[in-house]
This record gives sequence, structure tokens and C-alpha cells, in this order.
Amino acid sequence: MAMDYRPMWRDLGLNLDNHDALLSVLGKLYGDTFLTQPNRPAGTAYLDFVMSEVHGLRIQELVEGKKRGRKVVGTYCTFVPEELVLAVDAVMVGLCAGADFATEAVERYLPRNLCALIKSTFGFKLGGVCPYLESSDLVVGENTCDGKKKAWEVFRGIVPNLHVMDLPQMKHGEGRALLKAEYLRFMETLERLTGNRVTVESLAKAIDVVNAKRQAVHRLSALRAADPAPISGLDSLLVNQIFFYEDPVRFTAQINALCEELEARVRTGAGVAGKGAPRILVSGCPMAVPNWKIPALVETSGAVIVAEESCVGERGTRNLVPRTGATVEEMVDHLVDRYLRIDCAIYTPNPDRLAHVKEMARAYRVDGVLLYGLQFCTPYAVEALGIEQVLEGEGIPALRIETDYSQEDVGQLKTRIQAFIERIGS
Repeated sequence: MAMDYRPMWRDLGLNLDNHDALLSVLGKLYGDTFLTQPNRPAGTAYLDFVMSEVHGLRIQELVEGKKRGRKVVGTYCTFVPEELVLAVDAVMVGLCAGADFATEAVERYLPRNLCALIKSTFGFKLGGVCPYLESSDLVVGENTCDGKKKAWEVFRGIVPNLHVMDLPQMKHGEGRALLKAEYLRFMETLERLTGNRVTVESLAKAIDVVNAKRQAVHRLSALRAADPAPISGLDSLLVNQIFFYEDPVRFTAQINALCEELEARVRTGAGVAGKGAPRILVSGCPMAVPNWKIPALVETSGAVIVAEESCVGERGTRNLVPRTGATVEEMVDHLVDRYLRIDCAIYTPNPDRLAHVKEMARAYRVDGVLLYGLQFCTPYAVEALGIEQVLEGEGIPALRIETDYSQEDVGQLKTRIQAFIERIGS
């Protein structure tokens, strides 16, 4: 970062010593993980720039927008409809939850044996190192699991501007009605926050913006079906991570430009790994920045990740929202139908997720599926066992991995991943 953003960070209330330490670690990790990759497309320079300014220029944009009266809504989950946020002329950003921080302080509020993602949410707040959180006029938590549901009760005492969104556990009529009621309640909260009303016109425009963003990601995903893959799994994951906090219009333009380069690569047979390199689908828990441990281990072991069945991946982005509807309520119905199709492991039963994993395995011509779970994330851990059995039964090799955000298990994980790649490559 060329500019001195420290006055801005101080005004936001960040702990500058902690924040300096975080950026130092993050910068080195990014350089070691991403900038050492061979044969990167030139368009990934956009990703490098975004990450170099991840706590700088983008935060400055948010702060300047707030001075003009634009509100910032921070979220942790793909169930929060960005369309409603944009329809009241607010900005939605994903919040920090991908690394351990202030662990000792966190464990004064939460038990040790809670999933790393929830503990990270608290750690970034207690450590004073997330400028996105400190910029947010409204923070949205969602009841996607029992751990989060109870954690929000505690978080409310630390983050007063918290809106908790309840979510259905089953996709029947009553579940749909609950989701619609929650989206209408969220819309009312947004209208009170901003003083702006959601109209048919503003919601249609917002749907167009978010659909365009998803379509750009779909375009990139389709290109990854090529052999050799034109872009790495690491860079593709980064695209999906940036999806949550970059300006949506700029993101769409830049990813479409990257896709034009990738299309040329596919035509000429250029790729990030050799033709015939083992192809991996990663399925399971979301990976927030800077959680790059598993993809880095896979891709430095001779394989390439060609798809992610994840909330930070195709599960979260694959369906569009129709922009039709004569009233706002009719358009909210379209939002509900779209978001209800997300195959999160909170749903029971959840056969659509298994069907989607199998569909992706065929579409991306994968050689094996890596079922990724965070320790103590019960919904995904339980589903992983059944999915593994079905995939193996159908001749698709699968490997279940549970880990956290630490580096302590890297050696053990690398050994298991290398053995899996040898198995599917033989």
C-alpha cells in the first residue's frame, strides 16, 4: 500500500499494533502462496491489487461513501441477500473470519472446542483488526448452526449494531415462509437504517447488478472444465472470496476481462498445470480470506483444483434471481426461491447437495473429491461421511479432511493429500 492509511484505521478504532502484525503476516502469506504460482494469467494482477489494498483503498471507498450518507452492511453468510442491500443504496461487504486472532481473548467468551470460523469472527473484533467490521453501520449474523446461534447472543454485547437473521432448517412450505418473513424483516431494518424505500425499480436494478456478478463467476467456472485448467484453484478461490467485499460493478468488469484471457488460453491449450494433471473438486465448509491452507497443499502437490462446492464457490453463486414482478413482494418471492436453493448443510434432509456434488464431479471431469470440514462443524462433518460413501460407491475417489486455521497439522495433511493424489493419478 503506497498511501498511509493509519489515520483512517485509527479513526475507525483499530488496534494499530495488532493490525500491523496482521498485515505483516497476511502480506507474506499472500506472497508465498499466490505470487510463487507458475503460469498465472496476467489478469490475476487485478487480484493482487485488490489484496494489496484489502485494508486500504477499499476501506477508504467505504469511508468516503459513508461521508456522503451511504450505509455499510457487514455480513458473514451467503444467505444475506445483497440485492436488498443495494436496493436501499447501501453497500454490502463480507466480514473477517478466516484466521485465528486474539485467541486468548476469544476463549474468555467462547469454548475452546468451537469451530474456527466462529472463533475467528470474535477474534477479529476483540483484536481490533477488521476495518470492514468497524466500518459497518449494520452487522448481520445468521442462524446457520447452533454454534453461531448461541455465539450471536454473546456477540451482541460486543457489537451493538447486530441484526440476527433466523433461517429455516427444512425446505418445506413453513421453511419458505420463515425465510420470506426474515427477508421482509431485514428489508424493513435496511429501510430504517438508510431512510430509503425498496421500490420495484431499485430492486430490479440491484438484481441486475448481483446477477451480472454471478454470471461473471459462472463464466469463469465453465472455463475451468478445460484440460489443462487455465487458472489455478487458488486464484479461483480468491475470485470467490473477493466476490464478497469488492465493488460489484468493478468486480464484474474485471472478472469478465480475466475470462477473455482465459478463453484465449483454452483455445491455445495453455494452462497452470500440465494436461492430464489430477483434477480435484473441493466440497464442504466455506474458506474465508486468508484460509488458503488446503488449496495450497493440493496445488503444490501436483494436482489442480477445478471447482469448489462451497458457500465461497458454486453453492453460493450458482443460481440467478428473475428480475420480474409487479410488486416488491413478488420480487422478494423470487429472492426467497433463489436463496432457499442454497444447499447449506443446515438443511435436513439435504439430498440436493449430494446431487450437486455429483453433477459438479461430472461437469468438471474431476478425478477426486476432497471433502473439507472445519473441526467442530457438525453439519458438514456428518454429511461428509455419507457423501464419501456414495462417491466411492460410484467410483469417484473421495478424501475427508477436518482441520482448523492453525498450521500445526500441515505436515500430516500434506502426507494425506499427496497419498490421495497418487491414488487418483495412478
